[in-house]
Amino acid sequence: MKVAITGATGFVGSRLVERLHGEGNRVLVFTRNIVYARKVFPAEAFPNLEIIAYTPGVSGSWQDAIAGCDAVVNLAGEPIAEGRWTPERKQAILNSRQLGTQKIVEAIAKANPKPTVLVNASAIGYYGTNETASFDETSPAGKDFLAQVCQAWEAEAQKVKDAGVRLVILRFGIVLGNGGALGKMIPPFKLFAGGPIGSGRQWFSWIHLDDIVNLILQALTKTEIEGIYNATAPNPVRMTDLSQTMGKVMNRPSWLPVPALALEVLLGDGAIVVLEGQKVLPKRTLEAGFNYQYPDLPSALTQILH
Repeated sequence: MKVAITGATGFVGSRLVERLHGEGNRVLVFTRNIVYARKVFPAEAFPNLEIIAYTPGVSGSWQDAIAGCDAVVNLAGEPIAEGRWTPERKQAILNSRQLGTQKIVEAIAKANPKPTVLVNASAIGYYGTNETASFDETSPAGKDFLAQVCQAWEAEAQKVKDAGVRLVILRFGIVLGNGGALGKMIPPFKLFAGGPIGSGRQWFSWIHLDDIVNLILQALTKTEIEGIYNATAPNPVRMTDLSQTMGKVMNRPSWLPVPALALEVLLGDGAIVVLEGQKVLPKRTLEAGFNYQYPDLPSALTQILH
């Protein structure tokens, strides 16, 4: 299989590339920074990998490389929870997803031969935040900024169906692994200063890195998988439960809360990602027969932290 990937040097993308390449597939990495991509994927370790420079959101000769690919995985997007949400940053968060996906779909539409499938990332931010409601793939969109971003993002991806290409949209929960969000939470626990963030009552809908990579691989290869799926584990937890489980697994106390105000000072509106949450259930993902390696938080954190 020949697979084109955007966002390939990121937390999920780099693990996906390792898996695909390790299984003998040809991988095309689309990147804004060839030098960095080559550090992440050195030629001697990744002989079946091709690195292509591109500018997300801008048409160009890079689009020609999509022709002849069997599949495209679009993971690119500006980080959401890093830095304050200034008007410029919010525009960059939106553009990187809306325009970036638009140009990927444009490339697929004009490719000859075309890929057979596009796996496009989205996020559970689609549903908005709520302390009491549960959401599955049939739930309506929220009304906040992240919900609007996800709607615009998904709307661009949907257009690939006009080209006769199978579309799978995965609404990512918070991905747990060595790095990412969890990487920022571990140091305080190591220093015996860990605890819940904010009220502790907010829902934390998560998925293990290996599970989300396996879900992407199934979406690439199983033709019956089509449409929207929540990429979350079947057992979301509240923030307090996350902290207590981390404390148990790491043999550290978990009583010292991180005040909401401290995060708001650092991140501004971006603090909403961790201070508010939503209980998201992977109804369609389970109905599709996906088998989670790490369906519950203790097993996931034990694998990651030990």
